[in-house]
Amino acid sequence: MAQRQKANAGAYRQFKKDLSAGRLGRLYLFYGEETYLRDYYLNQMKKSLLRPGSEAFNFHILQARECSVRALEEAVNALPMMSERTLIAVYDYDLYKLPEAERAAAADVLNDLPDYVCLVFLYDLIPYKPDGRTKLAAVIKANGSAVEFTRQEQGDLVDWIRRRFHALDHDIDSRLCEYLISLCGDLMNGLISEISKIGAYAKNRVITQADIDAVATPQLDAVVFRMVDGVTAGNYDQAAVVLSDLLHMNEPPIRILAAFSTQLRQLYCARLVLEDRKGVGELMELCQMRSAYPARKLMGAAPRFSLTWCRAAVCAAAETDLAMKSVSGADGGKLLIDLLLKLAQMKPK
Repeated sequence: MAQRQKANAGAYRQFKKDLSAGRLGRLYLFYGEETYLRDYYLNQMKKSLLRPGSEAFNFHILQARECSVRALEEAVNALPMMSERTLIAVYDYDLYKLPEAERAAAADVLNDLPDYVCLVFLYDLIPYKPDGRTKLAAVIKANGSAVEFTRQEQGDLVDWIRRRFHALDHDIDSRLCEYLISLCGDLMNGLISEISKIGAYAKNRVITQADIDAVATPQLDAVVFRMVDGVTAGNYDQAAVVLSDLLHMNEPPIRILAAFSTQLRQLYCARLVLEDRKGVGELMELCQMRSAYPARKLMGAAPRFSLTWCRAAVCAAAETDLAMKSVSGADGGKLLIDLLLKLAQMKPK
């Protein structure tokens, strides 16, 4: 898995270098969950390859429902007008699921792309699942590059958030960037709309946590984390209020429990890391956490709980999960309330 991630990162870095140097190739496959970056770089490719005003003639878009090998071949054979190259974007066309004869024909097209063509297959609504045993896979490997757009590392994401706020004439410190990531997730496509809302709402140059809390839409995990905050602070009234709000919003109890259970396990891991005299970095690695903000809060809370309490809390959540899934007609909301009461009765030390 590590080798695969390294290879994918290498393809991404090489693509960025080639784009910057103006030496884009003829064939790319774009996939991955960071769609904001994918769309951003497709737009950069347009700027790099096509002369201004020539996009209508040289930028061709094919959707899966209208795409075929014949349509693909016609787009490839369309000569550029008022530009040296053409750019073809093909969305959600699963090359590997084509009938064998069509797949072979597609491989022939990809194996003989003219120098003026830059062909990009974008996997948005369907996953990219290459079949390395096929001739098609060998052709793609020989002639193109599969570029994965993954979630960004926290440091890069913090820098990007600060730049986006600066473009809106606002400043924000790194700690609040991490808070925003923990609240709204680490996908740029979701963060960009939150940044716009906060930037429009904030009255002063410097963004505050109050600005973020006033208008940002938190993800379920972030809301449930407030329940964990209540539990770790011994404030079970706060935890109960958060749970009540979620249930009144018709959030499915099973989803609330899943998020709550995950964060109880992370608290348990924080206690284990503390026992081993390690820190926030080790907890983030152990739990595959991408934001330091919740990791620091968990490490701060961990000393208040014994390993015994943490194990018991995780087991209690697992028992609630079993009851919710196996008992016919089980009241999920009541089971969650019972879980909170059980945790409140357990001695932290």
